[in-house]
Amino acid sequence: MWLIAAVFSALFAGITSILAKCGIRKTDSDVATALRTIVVLIFSWIMVFVVGSAGTISQIQPTSYLFLILSGAATGASWMCYFKALSIGDVNKVVPIDKSSTVLTVLLAIILFHETDHLAVKLIGTVLLGVGVILMVEKKKTAQTANGNAYILYAIGSAVFAALTSILAKIGISGVESNLGTAIRTIVVLIMAWVMVAVKGKMSELKNLDKHELLFIGLSGIATGASWLCYYYAIQTGVVSVVVPIDKMSLLVSVVFSYIVFKEKLSGKAFFGLVLMLLGTLAMAVFA
Repeated sequence: MWLIAAVFSALFAGITSILAKCGIRKTDSDVATALRTIVVLIFSWIMVFVVGSAGTISQIQPTSYLFLILSGAATGASWMCYFKALSIGDVNKVVPIDKSSTVLTVLLAIILFHETDHLAVKLIGTVLLGVGVILMVEKKKTAQTANGNAYILYAIGSAVFAALTSILAKIGISGVESNLGTAIRTIVVLIMAWVMVAVKGKMSELKNLDKHELLFIGLSGIATGASWLCYYYAIQTGVVSVVVPIDKMSLLVSVVFSYIVFKEKLSGKAFFGLVLMLLGTLAMAVFA
């Protein structure tokens, strides 16, 4: 069941990237992140009440709260870097770098959670993922050379924080109903996102939001909420070093839709990198 949840997590995450890109063409990325987090929070708490886990909130241990909060903070930092990168870079260039968090997450899961079953396959799969990411990263050709490749740094930041998110969430969500854990950590993300908007003096931009983009921001929030609920269920009940690579195959969804919607094409080298990433993921999933 957790494998199916991981697949759906990837599907919704891939759709999220495209919807988010449509929502930040004119809208500031920090403001968009803060707005979409409201949608994710509402969606998450609706699911908590649907499954009836709200009454167990008093039973959560302090340690779980701590790691859920840390996971939420890491997610907030990852989002801010990710959507800033999306706002200045192509989807099919930003997403592969962000997905490189898989390599770090798998290695940390092996070390911290002793997920050593089929270790050789996991390590080979991780190498394929890493090489695939390197091949897919391409410098953006633009006249604005000062900012043209800045998206790479933001995307790397997104990847590092995303890896920390998965590890911290695995610890924090232990013994906590997955929907409730997701809802709690989303509160942290929401607070962090709005603090950043306020600190950067961007509150005034809320008055001039494009209604068309606001729709896409809302839809991306719903897609994110669905992805999170599937992901953290899979993280809680499955093997982190397998769930994370499957989830990161949202890259395939993003690449397909970026070609259809934005006409962003992959080079031959980048396509080969994508194939390697798919092979690495499939290898780990088959031997899960």
